[in-house]
Amino acid sequence: MHSLCERGARCQRRLLLLLAGALTVVLLAAACGGSSGGADDGVSGTVAVDGSSTVFPISEAMAEEFMKLNNSRVLVGVSGTGGGFQKFCADETDISAASRPIKDGEVEECAANGIEWLELRIGLDGLAVVTHPDTDFLDFLTLDELGTLWAPEAEGTVTRWNQVRDGFPDEKIELFGPDTDSGTFDFFTEVVNGESGASRGDYTPSTDDNVLVIGITGSESALAYFGYAYYTENADRLRVVPIDAGNGPVAPSNETVSDGSYPLARPLFIYVNTASLTEKPQVREFVRFYLSDKGMSLVQEVGYTSIPLAELEGSRAALEAAIGAGG
Repeated sequence: MHSLCERGARCQRRLLLLLAGALTVVLLAAACGGSSGGADDGVSGTVAVDGSSTVFPISEAMAEEFMKLNNSRVLVGVSGTGGGFQKFCADETDISAASRPIKDGEVEECAANGIEWLELRIGLDGLAVVTHPDTDFLDFLTLDELGTLWAPEAEGTVTRWNQVRDGFPDEKIELFGPDTDSGTFDFFTEVVNGESGASRGDYTPSTDDNVLVIGITGSESALAYFGYAYYTENADRLRVVPIDAGNGPVAPSNETVSDGSYPLARPLFIYVNTASLTEKPQVREFVRFYLSDKGMSLVQEVGYTSIPLAELEGSRAALEAAIGAGG
C-alpha cells in the first residue's frame, strides 16, 4: 500500500554514534495517549529504523521521547538513504528514513520481496552550502557556478577558484560532501547537475556530516554541502553561502525553505513497512508518535521545518487507513 501523504547534548553524542554506525537507546516508560502519540497502556518490543543521516536527528529525538513513554526499544541506524532502502526492501527494518523519494529500482526490489510500504513526508529541509567563516570572497554562488564546481566534467579540471568566477582568488578548491549512498547527494546532484548521481568524484565524501564540518573548518579554500540543520548546529564555525537561482541570492532559513524561495529545499520522509504497522503494536504507536503534535515539535527542535497542518492531517488519516486495512 503506497500513500503520498507526507539540535546540545544530542549533537555531542551524534559524532560518536554516527561513527559507530548506529544508535541504540533503551529507556523504560509509562503510558501515552493515542492522540498524542502512544498506546493507552504503553507498548513493548523493538522498532528498527535506518536510513538517511539527514533524518537521523529527527528519528533520534523521536526514539528518546517515545521510549520515555513506552517499554520499547527503538534502534536508529544511519546507513544513508540508499543503504536504508536496501535494508528496508530486504525486510531487515520496520522504517526507512529518507531525504528523497524512493527510486523505481528500490520499489521493484521491495515488490520482489513482498514488502508493501506507506510513504509519509515528515518535514522539510534546506541543503546548506557552507565554507570557512573567514572565506570572504564567497559572498554567494549561482546554481550555474555550483554546476561548474560539481559537474562530472569538472573532475581534475576545475581545481582553482578563479576558474569558477572572475575575481575569485587563484587558490586550490577543496570540496567536501556526502557519499553516493546519501539522499542529500542524490538531491543536490539532480538540482545542480540535472541528473541524480551526476557528480565529480574528486572530493572528500563522508556519511557523517560532522566529518564534513571538520573538513571545512580546516581550510579557507573549502566548500561543502549538507543539511541546513547541521549548519545551524555549527553556525559559529561555518559560513553559509547564499544561492542565486535567478532571483537574487537567498540563504536557507525556516522561512525560505517553507515558502520555496530557497532553491535547495527538499522534503524528508519515512517509509513504513505496512506489515510492521499491522503486526507490531510498537511500530504502529511509534509512527503515531512521529506524526503527533509532540513529534512534529521535535522536527522543529532539531532544526528542520515542519510540514503544513493540512498535509499532516492527511498523513495521519493515511496512517490510520493503512492500520485499519491490515487488521
